Amino acid sequence: MPAKSKAQQMAAGAALAAKRGEKKKSELKGASKSMEKSMTEEELEELASTKRKGKKEHASKS
Repeated sequence: MPAKSKAQQMAAGAALAAKRGEKKKSELKGASKSMEKSMTEEELEELASTKRKGKKEHASKS
């Protein structure tokens, strides 16, 4: 499942870094914190590796 926005991709990247031990889990906030807890490393990697070109800054809530 590719990321729907740049913000989602960046949150997934931060969560992935924390899951791998490259970043402290206590530094995570908001979406990245819940992503780290609820998603596997493979799922996070897939979201974080989405190409950014053509992505909205934030996805619409609808």
